[in-house]
Amino acid sequence: MNSLSNNKIFKTFLIFSIFRAIYGLLILLTAYFINTELTNGFTFSIIFFLISMYISRLLFKKIKKKFNL
Repeated sequence: MNSLSNNKIFKTFLIFSIFRAIYGLLILLTAYFINTELTNGFTFSIIFFLISMYISRLLFKKIKKKFNL
């Protein structure tokens, strides 16, 4: 187990999984709110998902630099 926790690939996978779980939940809740509250909610949800894909890649790159992964 000790060698597994020192493995850089394992650490990256673990951090990525935690990041995606939290970020994904926030994105889904926000998209649900957009879809139910706005008149053109579906269109704005699609735009929001596309923008969030780009932002999540930027955020994860910063997280990788911070944790030296």
